[in-house]
Amino acid sequence: MSPAEKRAAFRRLHETGCFVMPNPWDVGSARMLQHLGFSAIASTSAGMAWSLGRPDYRVERDEVLLHLSALAHATNIPLNADFENGFADDPEGVAHNVVLAAETGVAGLSVEDSTGNPESPLYDFGLAVERIAAAREALAGTGVMLTARSEGFIAGRPDMDETLRRLAAFAEAGADCLYAPGLRQEDQITEVVKAVAPKPVNVLTPGLSAAALGALGVRRISVGGSLARTAWGEFLRAAGEIKQDGTFGAFSKGAPGGELNAVFRQMLEAG
Repeated sequence: MSPAEKRAAFRRLHETGCFVMPNPWDVGSARMLQHLGFSAIASTSAGMAWSLGRPDYRVERDEVLLHLSALAHATNIPLNADFENGFADDPEGVAHNVVLAAETGVAGLSVEDSTGNPESPLYDFGLAVERIAAAREALAGTGVMLTARSEGFIAGRPDMDETLRRLAAFAEAGADCLYAPGLRQEDQITEVVKAVAPKPVNVLTPGLSAAALGALGVRRISVGGSLARTAWGEFLRAAGEIKQDGTFGAFSKGAPGGELNAVFRQMLEAG
């Protein structure tokens, strides 16, 4: 599937219903999620960073671009890029960088309004909107879907009114999809859906089922770093057992090597 075909397919997924877009952290996990039948995937900045032995938000732009290219070319389903804050503060820098991201073959990408500065964690409202408008203009004609994220609920500024104001302004500025990670209550999610309608809303798994979120009007569900955290959790438990007890019981929960080899061989032969 060509990048253009993936982008068209990605847009169609947002037209009706609700779909889950899980987040792989490397090529193997991306290919496995495709094998399991998911219609689209998204990168995870946290998962990628941990795989490199770093904390989240400590990966450079060019490293992310290489990572996105690897994921996009390894799979035949749409890939949405977790593109953090666009790796720039100014709208011009964001515009330049989203074009570079589009060139990797992604079907969509997200831009946050988070600064990374704990003392002032969100860009000023006007600048935040300008950044999304610049990204939208830069992506014109590419078919790449732009998701605008408002990070207040995970950046220490859990203000529902401000979150709604920002998401509505981002939608007006041209964002194709809206996303406020950290929302947990059904009424909060419903408010977001209503505030930006008819544009689609992404939700980070809040403990509700996919069916329940779909009933609230959510179009897309992502899991962020949760799959990577789950994998690391099992790794730490197994390694901890070896270190503390000298036993290897946790290995019994591992996927059989023969099955993994068979799946990856099948995918390799299929191209």
